[in-house]
Amino acid sequence: MSETVEQPKKNSEDGLLRSSIVVSLMTLLSRVLGMVRDIVVARYFGSNSAADAFFVAFRIPNFLRRLFAEGAFAQAFVPVLSEYRTKRTIAEVKLLVDRTIGALGLVLSGITVFGVIFAPYIMMVFAPGFYNDPYKMELAGRLLRITFPYLMLISLTAFCSGILNSYSKFAVPAVTPIFLNISMIAATIFMSPFFTVPVMALAWGVFIAGVAQFLFQLPFLAKMRLLPRPRLHKDEGVKRILLLMLPALLSVSVSQINLLFDTILASFLKEGSVSWLYYADRLSELPLGAFGIAIGTVILPSLSRQHAGERPQAFSATIDWAIKMVLLVGVPAAIALGVLAEPLIATLYNYGKMTTYAVEQSAKALQAYSLGVLTFMLIKVLAPGYFARQDLKTPVKIAIICMIANMGFNLVLIWPLQHVGLALAASLSSVLNTILLGWGLYKAGVYKPGAGWFVFIARLVAACIVMSILLLRLNAPSVDWFAWSWKKRVVEMSILVIAGVIVFFGALGLFGMRPRHFRQMITN
Repeated sequence: MSETVEQPKKNSEDGLLRSSIVVSLMTLLSRVLGMVRDIVVARYFGSNSAADAFFVAFRIPNFLRRLFAEGAFAQAFVPVLSEYRTKRTIAEVKLLVDRTIGALGLVLSGITVFGVIFAPYIMMVFAPGFYNDPYKMELAGRLLRITFPYLMLISLTAFCSGILNSYSKFAVPAVTPIFLNISMIAATIFMSPFFTVPVMALAWGVFIAGVAQFLFQLPFLAKMRLLPRPRLHKDEGVKRILLLMLPALLSVSVSQINLLFDTILASFLKEGSVSWLYYADRLSELPLGAFGIAIGTVILPSLSRQHAGERPQAFSATIDWAIKMVLLVGVPAAIALGVLAEPLIATLYNYGKMTTYAVEQSAKALQAYSLGVLTFMLIKVLAPGYFARQDLKTPVKIAIICMIANMGFNLVLIWPLQHVGLALAASLSSVLNTILLGWGLYKAGVYKPGAGWFVFIARLVAACIVMSILLLRLNAPSVDWFAWSWKKRVVEMSILVIAGVIVFFGALGLFGMRPRHFRQMITN
C-alpha cells in the first residue's frame, strides 16, 4: 500500500518544472494581453483626473481580491483541501467544497452589498486626497459602485481555481485572467463612445469580466465531479479554513496592503501620480505574474502534500528548487526593467493622451519598483512554506513588522521623491519581508539550502553582468525613443529583449549551466 501511495507523490514532484512552465506560459499570455490593455487605456484616457478616478476605483476591489481571494483564502483553502484529498474520501472532499462555498458566498454577498451602498464613503477612506476635487471624488464613487461586485465574482473564481490547482489542473486557472484583459480592451474601444463619461465603460468591462471568469471554470469542475453546490452547515474543515484566513489576511498580502497605502498617499500628490504608479506597477508585475506567482501556485499543493505525508526532506528540496528558479528569472528581469524603464514605458504607453512628461515620471517609478521585483517574486515562493504547514504566528509577526516599516519608508521618502518615494518604499519593505520569511523557514529547520548554491550564484551573476553590458551598449538615448514612430520603437525594443534573453542564457551555458541542472534542482 505504501508503494502505491508514494509513486504519485514522486511523479507530482517530477512534474513541478513542467507544471511551472505551463502556468508561466498561460500567465505570460495573460500578462501580454494585460500590456495591450494598458496601452489601449493609456491611449484613450492618459493620466488625467478620470484615469486617476478609475484606477483607484479598480484598485480597491482588486486589492481586496488579492488580499482576500488569491491571498488569504487561497493560502488557507489549498492546504486544507490537499489534506482532505490525501487522507479522506472523495465524498468528504465534495462536502468540504460545498460547505466552503456556502460560507464564502454568504460573506462575500454581505461585503458586496456594503461596498456598493457605501462606495462614496469607502472612496473617502481609500483616496482622501480626492476630497479637494469634488468631480474626481464623485466620479470615483460612481465607478466603485460598478467595480465593487468584481470582488465577489473573482473571489468565487479564486475558490474554483484553488480546487483545480489542488488537483494539478493549473492551466485553466492560469488562462482565466485573459477574460479581464479582453473585456477591458473591448469596453474601452467599443463601449466608451456611448458614455457621456467614457471611463465609465472601463468599470462595466471589469464587471463583465468577473462574470465571464467565474462561469468559465465551472464546466471543468463539473467534469471532475466537484462542481460546488452551496450549503450552509457547520463543518470542521470550513472552520479551520476560516481560522487560517484571519492571520493570512496580513501575512501573505503585505505587498498589496503597501500598494494600497501608496495609493492613499499618492492621492495627495500632483495630478497623474496615481496613474504613473499604476503603469509602473503593471510593468514591474510582469515577471511576478508570469513566473513568481506561477511557481508559488505550483508548489503550494506539493508542499501541503509533503507536509501531510511527513516528508521534510522533499519539503525543503521543493522550496530550494523554487528559490533557484525565481532567482534565475527574477534577477535578470529586475535589471532589465531598471535599465530599460524609460524605453519600455515609451514603447508601450507614449501615445494619444499619454505625454512625454508622464512617461518620464512613470519610468522613474518603474526604476524604483525594479529594486523590489526579485523580492516580490521570492515572497510568493516563501510564504507557501508557512501556510503548507499551517503555521500562523510567524507570518503574522513578519507582516506587522513589514507594514510598519513600509509606512515609515513612505513617510520619509514621499517628501523628497514624491511618487517615486512611494515606489521605493514598497521595494524596501518587500526586501525586509523576504529576508524575514527566509530566515524564519531556515531557523525553524524546514528549509535547508541544498548543494551547489555557490556555483549557481556565480554563474547567475556573471551572466547578468554580460547581459547588462549588452543592454547598455545597444540602448539608444531617451530623445530618440520619444522621436521614433511606434513601429520603430517596437522593432528596437524587440531587438533589445531578444538579444538580452539570448545573451543571458548563452552566458549561462558558457559558464557551465546545462538543462540537466534544472532537473537536478528538483531531485536533489
